[in-house]
Amino acid sequence: MSTAVVVEGPGEHRLAEHTPAEPGAGEALVRVHAVGICGSDREVYQGNRPEGYVRYPLTPGHEWSGTVAAVGTGVPSALVGRKVVGEGFRNCQVCDRCHAGETTLCTAGYEETGFTQPGAMATTLTLPARLLHVLPHDADLTAAALLEPAACIAAAALKANARPGARVGVVGTGTLGMFAVQFLRAGSPGELLVVGTRPDRAGLSRTFGATDFRTKDQELPGDLDVVIETAGSADAARTAAGLLRRGGRLVLTGIPAPGAEGLDPTDLVVRQLEVHTVFGAPPDAWAHTVRVFAAGLLDPLPLVTHELPLDEFPQAIELVGSGDPKVGKVLLRP
Repeated sequence: MSTAVVVEGPGEHRLAEHTPAEPGAGEALVRVHAVGICGSDREVYQGNRPEGYVRYPLTPGHEWSGTVAAVGTGVPSALVGRKVVGEGFRNCQVCDRCHAGETTLCTAGYEETGFTQPGAMATTLTLPARLLHVLPHDADLTAAALLEPAACIAAAALKANARPGARVGVVGTGTLGMFAVQFLRAGSPGELLVVGTRPDRAGLSRTFGATDFRTKDQELPGDLDVVIETAGSADAARTAAGLLRRGGRLVLTGIPAPGAEGLDPTDLVVRQLEVHTVFGAPPDAWAHTVRVFAAGLLDPLPLVTHELPLDEFPQAIELVGSGDPKVGKVLLRP
């Protein structure tokens, strides 16, 4: 029987029978291979997601990989049988921001797979085919299930614009941090420092290309050209800014709790720091991610620590929020 996770409301879920939605014009039906769980999925389940950014009842799942099973009219039939991943933001395609390629800033309002639209914690997912990104025929679909968070970091890496030989850094050692290390490493930096709170992440950081690892209580440099922050706290943002030389470039990707005290504007102005932010991934970041993945420069598999069936959704949510250092990326396998 085809099944899907349905979150009825905060703290309430059920495993329901799933009937695949036949693809309409411009749509594709995808057989889901794997779907990742992140902190935002935990927010959905606990009811902590901001108003307007979730719609119950809901099938979650915005990080996924799969194979196209069928397409609707107007979609090339050659897509059938191809391995794919897909963008989550259901942008309007007609506002000025969409025309500029900044689809995560769509002015028509927020709609996203797994939050306001049915997600991938189901046997199949039907979505606009224009959101799909085709993978190589030999792509590992388990690894590809992590390409959504990778695409968010690709957006940060593109904004960071680190040149070969640059002194670069990453603050945060979770999934996003380890992707940031890999993207920056692909640009041939002169130095690549990772700063975190967990000494046990030093080995993995170096495996992915870091030349140095330090915890935030150790002596830190202040002469880096570019820093990407991924930890999602105001303290991490301040640490990241402190690593930069005068005129350095900072890219913030984490979202601190509401009311958090931010960066010192005097410091930003006096040191002339260039600050960018990222929320989600526009099409160019997705395309860049798929190219880097296909080239073998992005290795998500070492980040996966747990693979569970759909009916263990509650256990997966608990693992994600456990704080256990042995828990990395958790996948559900429909």
